[in-house]
Amino acid sequence: MLDQFDQRILQELQKDARLTNNDLSERVNLSPSQCSRRRIQLEESGYIRGYFAALDRLKLGLGIINIITVTLDTHNRDNASRFANLVNQLPEVLEAHALTGEMDYMLKVVTSDLKALSGFVNDVLLPHDSVRHVKSAIVLDTLKDTHALPLNA
Repeated sequence: MLDQFDQRILQELQKDARLTNNDLSERVNLSPSQCSRRRIQLEESGYIRGYFAALDRLKLGLGIINIITVTLDTHNRDNASRFANLVNQLPEVLEAHALTGEMDYMLKVVTSDLKALSGFVNDVLLPHDSVRHVKSAIVLDTLKDTHALPLNA
């Protein structure tokens, strides 16, 4: 179970994962050694899965975010597995979620432009033997984009 210090460490690391133990210890009011021990324990117990750099997709030429929903051709474990294998091989797919309801999957995909989106849908998704139907929507504006989890909820 996480105590208030562990939650505060997680909150601060979500804001800036590059914090040194000294900086982190000042922010959570623990000694650097206690803070280091707690951080290691949070990593080893899986609360912290890793650290990453947040890149600017626009500067990297990935100007379009697309939300793509996919319906599978048949609903069985093998087909779902084939689709999962496909998705995991595609670097354009940032997120993939299995859904309840009308559509089977929702993908968050980045592409450089509309031509790249067309190629992704028409040359990669639709020809795959596990896929029956694809719907795409282009994101016009992003109102919120965060990886921070609500620890106080």
